[in-house]
Amino acid sequence: MLTGAVADDFTGATDLAAALHSRGLRAAVVIGDRPVPDEQVAGLDAVVVALKSRTAPVEEAVRASLGAADRLLGWGADRFWLKYCSTFDSTDEGNIGPVLDALRERLGTDRSVVVPAFPGTGRTVRDGSLWVGDDLLEDSSMRHHPLTPMTRSRLRDLLSPQTPATVTEIGLDVVRRGADALREALDAAPAGYLVVDAVEDSDLRAIAQATAGHRLVSGGAGLALGLDPITPGAAGAADAADTAGAPFPSFSRRRLVVCGSASTTTQAQVAAAAAAGHPTRKVDIAQALADPEAETASLAEWVRGLDDASVPVVYSVGQPSDVVPAGALPAGGAGAVVSASEVVETVLSGLVLDLVADGTVDQVVVAGGETSGAVVGSLGVGLLTIGPLLAPGVCWSAATTDDGREVALVLKSGNFGAVDLFSSAWEALA
Repeated sequence: MLTGAVADDFTGATDLAAALHSRGLRAAVVIGDRPVPDEQVAGLDAVVVALKSRTAPVEEAVRASLGAADRLLGWGADRFWLKYCSTFDSTDEGNIGPVLDALRERLGTDRSVVVPAFPGTGRTVRDGSLWVGDDLLEDSSMRHHPLTPMTRSRLRDLLSPQTPATVTEIGLDVVRRGADALREALDAAPAGYLVVDAVEDSDLRAIAQATAGHRLVSGGAGLALGLDPITPGAAGAADAADTAGAPFPSFSRRRLVVCGSASTTTQAQVAAAAAAGHPTRKVDIAQALADPEAETASLAEWVRGLDDASVPVVYSVGQPSDVVPAGALPAGGAGAVVSASEVVETVLSGLVLDLVADGTVDQVVVAGGETSGAVVGSLGVGLLTIGPLLAPGVCWSAATTDDGREVALVLKSGNFGAVDLFSSAWEALA
């Protein structure tokens, strides 16, 4: 195993693993610090450790990331990635900067590129600023994210408050001179972090080639798509039975969609599912705050009462007015759940666990990184096997729960996927 990656949420982990898998690498996702037998990672070309650290306290995020890196070192990794969201979700306190600082020290390297660009999903970096489609990051829907509102677009301005290290910008003119010129520019830059422009896939290819010898790189999954594909059968490459065309397990029980994301993309996907005739139901936040278990049980009863052929969609935000600002809710019950995001994670992860445990459901699409982490944690999953790709950054994965049940999961960033994803995702499992 040559490549080890630390991802700050579960959707990002599957995103990167799917990208590496598409380049011919045998890749899998390991969930946090859950035990995984060495033989399950033996022979893999890449392992991505999925953490739930994006919005954790800085000290906790650093500790978890270093633990993941040590685990990967123990499995033989000699090259490392830090995977974060292509919209650079973070605050002035972290966690991207502090985690990068800690990884650089642990791995004994003085620099890392910063490449969140992912043109296939509309994320580009021009003149050091991050764009979402035609909008600067600060003018996109991410400005109103309930946990990590992004009010600036220049990556140097976002990263500098998080780290004492020097942050240098490498412009598109250098990237377009080719990999050799870019490599020289990266080597000549001061130690620290190197924000590299990328607008097209060809730019990512140049960056991937120029950083092939770097001990540590960081960014979104787009950078992995810049890697040259490995021919099946080549040394160190997956053979035909292990690549994207390999058989994926069969699943025969019911399907379910749960959405904890507040993104505009997920809102549009919920609306499209409702328009297509899917049963939809919104989490009652007030009821969940007062009694999460009762709200979970109510939703589970609703799903069980539907036609077996239906694809129910349970969501928390269907329109902008549904977003509950942090701190707007009073403490409920014993005060254990004190925010809307915690309410949603508790209820939706509990719902999936109940329906998988009793055999009602074995195929689940999860929208939202925090919710995906909660769902996988509740199921007790240790390893995800990458399956069919649905869209840039979105794929099916297969997992086994801690009680031995097989389940198919899509762990999707809220911002990713086609508008009809909740209707079309199942076609890849047919």
